[in-house]
Amino acid sequence: MKDYSDLSEFSDKKLRTLRNNLNNRLESFGRGGEKNLPPSHMLHGMDDGDCRELLTRVLSEMKNRAKQF
Repeated sequence: MKDYSDLSEFSDKKLRTLRNNLNNRLESFGRGGEKNLPPSHMLHGMDDGDCRELLTRVLSEMKNRAKQF
């Protein structure tokens, strides 16, 4: 699992990519068709709860950045 402790260091593009990957992963968990991800994948080793928690943090960071402008 990659280090997502400080999302403020991520670029806007990287946050959007992470958000999209998390949404897709959560959708696959919901359908029961989740695959084992390769070790190189950014979400490797994360379960449903980890993905939901990280998505909440990503959305919060994106919202904070939008308020700054």
